[in-house]
Amino acid sequence: MSTPTVRSARVRGRTFAHILVNTALANLTTSYLWFALTFWLYLETRNVIATGVIGGGYMLFIAASSIGFGTLVDRFRKLSVMRGSAAFTLGMFSLAAVVFAVMPNDASATLSSPWMWLFAVIVLAGAVVENMRSVALSTTVTILVDADRRANANGWVGAVQGLSFMVTSVFSGLSIGFFGMGWTIVIALVLVMVGLVDLLAISLPEEREPAASDAQGTFDLRGALRAVHLVPGLFALIVFSTFNNFVGGVHMALLDPYGLELFSVQMWGVVFAFGATGFMVGGALIGRFGLGANPMRTMLIAVMVTGVLGAVIGLRAWPWLLVAGVWLFMVVMPAVEAAEQTVIQRVVPLPQQGRVFGFAGAFEAAAAPVTAFLVAPVAEHIVIPWADGEGAGAVEPVFGSGPGRGLALIFAIAGVVTIVAALAAFTTPVYRAVSAEYSAVAAEEYAPEDGSVEQPRDASTCPPTTPDDAVPTGG
Repeated sequence: MSTPTVRSARVRGRTFAHILVNTALANLTTSYLWFALTFWLYLETRNVIATGVIGGGYMLFIAASSIGFGTLVDRFRKLSVMRGSAAFTLGMFSLAAVVFAVMPNDASATLSSPWMWLFAVIVLAGAVVENMRSVALSTTVTILVDADRRANANGWVGAVQGLSFMVTSVFSGLSIGFFGMGWTIVIALVLVMVGLVDLLAISLPEEREPAASDAQGTFDLRGALRAVHLVPGLFALIVFSTFNNFVGGVHMALLDPYGLELFSVQMWGVVFAFGATGFMVGGALIGRFGLGANPMRTMLIAVMVTGVLGAVIGLRAWPWLLVAGVWLFMVVMPAVEAAEQTVIQRVVPLPQQGRVFGFAGAFEAAAAPVTAFLVAPVAEHIVIPWADGEGAGAVEPVFGSGPGRGLALIFAIAGVVTIVAALAAFTTPVYRAVSAEYSAVAAEEYAPEDGSVEQPRDASTCPPTTPDDAVPTGG
């Protein structure tokens, strides 16, 4: 293998910023069309089961494909993976445009319409594959960013994602409200093409060829499990990071129906845009200050806060309460994501990181669709009729009156469960073991090899198992 070019930290930082902005454009595009699809389906059918199935299906597909994405990231150059992902998304969105063009005018009005579900699944496929870029982006942090700055870099990832989310939520609501689904697809296609062309202009000399990896096939589950097992407590870290997905699954299924009861579709998009500024603020704070000496502790505290916020946003049918709760929820979310990424980037060797990130994504994503699939029909057929009927008197002292009181009850239950789970995690031996592992690797990171010269020694640049597997990097 040829020795990769090692550029200065400043130059590598500019390359990382370029990749980050390009990925933000890709996130904007897929989220724009995905949000629009969710809004459009609910407005067409007025049924929360539709949004629950779509949201849950999206996360289920991510869970099923994440290990395969991670395997490809480990086997091929990161830029090649990103370019392939963009090309596939362009193909799927183009096919979705064709299906929408030939769809009968009344085909989207009911849940039983095969045209509606065909259109939704094609859009879903294009949006899910974009997640492969997120896995590749996490490994480029390891390649391009020095170890002591990775927590900050992960924070900026959250900030840029928040910016794209903000723009997306505004455009999605306005597009559906004023232009309809047809022009929304056209705009998405243009954005995908712009991102793909820009991606072709990026170079990454620190990785002239793929890192030597033991990844095999297209779905290396065994390799992913082996990589996770080699780091004590890493599986527990992944479990801890799924706590916030419990609330996320509930919100995935029910937050849009709740918000659309309080706001018009155009204003609901604006509300999400304002909420996304919180994601930017949270990511920027991490980018500036990092995550502290123990990212695990930071993660669990953040998870508890999300539980509190998830429980209180529906206590009254007050629009300002929902807006404030969504904004604060977005402020906290980057800490959960960045904490997990920072630990993995530090303790897992680079040739295995793709599969570890993929495994983590699969495990975490699986929590949300399970919740969404369970919650949506329960809300539609049991909780909402009860809260609007014979249970109205029991609900009113706590949640007041107004639309969505059954949804507010579900939000509160999910939030309390999340808080209890995070508090319990603090008391486990595994939490202490993972914290100690991270601290030990961080302490060794700049330890002198011979007592005189300091050299980086973070696990991400060390041989994964044997000297034969060592991979030179540009960190």
